[in-house]
Amino acid sequence: MKTVRRRILVSLAVFGSLAAAAILLSPLIGSTSISLTRVFDRSIPFDQNTDAQIFFIARLPRTLAGALVGSMLASAGVVFQGLLRNPLATPFTLGVSAGAALGAMLAITFGSSLVFFGISAAPAASFAGSLLAVGVVYALATAKHRGLSTDVLLLAGVTMNAFFSALILFVQYFADFAETFRILRWLMGDLDVSSYGPLVTALPLAILSMAAFGWLARPLNLLNLGADAAETRGLDVVRAQRVAFFSASMATGAAVSVGGPVGFVGIIVPHLVRLLVGADHRVVLPASALFGAAFLIACDAIARTVLSPLELPVGVITALIGGPFFLWLLVRRGA
Repeated sequence: MKTVRRRILVSLAVFGSLAAAAILLSPLIGSTSISLTRVFDRSIPFDQNTDAQIFFIARLPRTLAGALVGSMLASAGVVFQGLLRNPLATPFTLGVSAGAALGAMLAITFGSSLVFFGISAAPAASFAGSLLAVGVVYALATAKHRGLSTDVLLLAGVTMNAFFSALILFVQYFADFAETFRILRWLMGDLDVSSYGPLVTALPLAILSMAAFGWLARPLNLLNLGADAAETRGLDVVRAQRVAFFSASMATGAAVSVGGPVGFVGIIVPHLVRLLVGADHRVVLPASALFGAAFLIACDAIARTVLSPLELPVGVITALIGGPFFLWLLVRRGA
């Protein structure tokens, strides 16, 4: 037990330092150089302080969004891989992302000017779409089984992914040029966040998900042994499966509502962390959350600077990194 605690503390220190460094340095990176002295100089009115406006309005919300989205997607990836006992599972495997994308597409195309409880239409509709997908997949997976059938869960998720993707194309048919551009940009995964509102809205969901993930560390270790073996060790398998499915889905929906469907984070980060710290979920889950935050912030910094002054959607960078990594993982597992 002392060894596990020490490993947890060491991983928190190492990966926490990476995340903290990324959060501190990322707002300083961009096509326009800024002076920290001017940023925090209170003698200059904010509406006249360009450096402070760039720091607090353009870059800091984007950095915090990267931290939130990266940690949520990486943690959800760990949980889904443990729940499905499939190392190639991602937060988008079960159709949550596609449902969120459909909701956002409907909002952009038909209700872009609407606001719900102070939240713009796209993020609100995105989260609502993710809830719809979760409800449909869960109903299918529990229709004829006590608890969750992970096989049906996986098949239902893949089917819903395809179905929602077809509906997204159907919605795009009715969009004009400007709406189509917004849709494509959003589907690429984009952290172009210029206010703290979306982060404040998603934060309670992130906190609830993280609390559930903290409880799930030991159950996921037991689920890796199989449902029967886990039950003989005193685990309520049905309860653990439900908590894992709903918490990881909620985290995915919250992340997608902020940054769009940023791909590959949920598979790259968990596997890199396992290579470094082992397979114990008590270590992997917190380490993945911290490393996921640092990873996505770094990818976003690259997206903002590699073709400066143009800014790429961060999903392009994660796809360029994640595609080869995924192929390497397939080859490695098949060897």
